[in-house]
Amino acid sequence: MDSKVIVVTGENIAGRTIQSHLGIVTGSTVRARNFGSDIIASLKNVIGGELVSYSKLLQGTRDQAFNRMIEDAEAKGADGIIMFRFQTSQITPGASEVVAYGTAVKLNP
Repeated sequence: MDSKVIVVTGENIAGRTIQSHLGIVTGSTVRARNFGSDIIASLKNVIGGELVSYSKLLQGTRDQAFNRMIEDAEAKGADGIIMFRFQTSQITPGASEVVAYGTAVKLNP
C-alpha cells in the first residue's frame, strides 16, 4: 500500500505537531487456517520447528488489517496515526480476528 499516513506506537510523531485528533481508526480481518496446514502443524508439533504456513497466514492477516486501518484514517482526512496497536482474538477454533487500531490525527504542515 502506498500511503503518506505516518503510523507510530507512541503519543507523538517526532518532529511534527498534532493539529487535531480525529478519533479512533480500525481495520480488521478474520482468517481461518486450512486442513493441509493443520496436518503439517501436527507433524511439526512432534519434530519441532517453525510453522511457516501459519506464519505467512498471520503476516498476511496483519498486513490486511493494517491497510484497512490506513484506509479508515485516510477517509477521515488523517495524515498520522498515533498509539497504533494490533489485537488478536480467536473467533472459533481455527479462525482468528486481527484488529489494527490507533488514533487518527491531523498534523500541522
